[in-house]
Amino acid sequence: MTVLTAPHASNAASTSPSYQARLACRAGNAEQTAGLAPGYVQGNLAILPEKLASAFHRFCQLNPKPCPIIGMSEVGNPKIPSLGLDLDIRTDLPRYRVWRDGEMTDEPTDIMAHWRDDLVAFVIGCSFSFEEALMADELPIRHIEQGVRVPMYRTSIACVPSAPFEGPMVVSMRPLKPKDAIRAVQITSRFPSVHGAPVHLGLPQSIGITDIAKPDYGDPVLIKDDEVPVFWACGVTPQAVIAAARVPFAITHSPGLMLVTDLKNKQLAVL
Repeated sequence: MTVLTAPHASNAASTSPSYQARLACRAGNAEQTAGLAPGYVQGNLAILPEKLASAFHRFCQLNPKPCPIIGMSEVGNPKIPSLGLDLDIRTDLPRYRVWRDGEMTDEPTDIMAHWRDDLVAFVIGCSFSFEEALMADELPIRHIEQGVRVPMYRTSIACVPSAPFEGPMVVSMRPLKPKDAIRAVQITSRFPSVHGAPVHLGLPQSIGITDIAKPDYGDPVLIKDDEVPVFWACGVTPQAVIAAARVPFAITHSPGLMLVTDLKNKQLAVL
């Protein structure tokens, strides 16, 4: 698991963009987080009872591409100081999903009413972090251009199981011209803690995606005639796995609506 220090975490009155983003979430004023607080790491969320936490932690270790852990709470504690001292996992995302026996039963804007003393929160790296590096190299990010959530798809790529957790990998997609796709592979390879290089380029049907215009999560985006779809492993994978495992209780983020941390994206680059 990546352990980093959040540079703004020591000052709860910080005026940093990441802190302001969390305040907007707490107030119910954040509708999406793509492009929000540029430069700061965003994370996917999975919350499970303590009795399932070890198996899920092992699942993430076995599947580091879709599930790179960047933060983890103590049992029953909604704070993760390494990601921001003021951060409260119960209120600081725009929207959550509550799961019971593999079915989504609620999609609240906070989980105060659902929080329990036996819960463990996992924050998983998000591809939004490497998008900053892609944009710095002037590569287009279509969902940001269109102001929508990144399209995400369940695939036929099976994750390595850790009972009871098993199921399909979810991928996010960004359309790019072939030469830009090659450059994107080079750039994102530097960010293994936020999914790293793509897992697939082109031919969506070969990884079980039957209709690229109908993502399982997020929103469809325009793919131009001279572009190919480029797929990265996605931190929404736990949602597909939790549904497949039909665990009695879990909480996740609503896809595309992330936790904004005080970590800087540049801290995650390995080269």
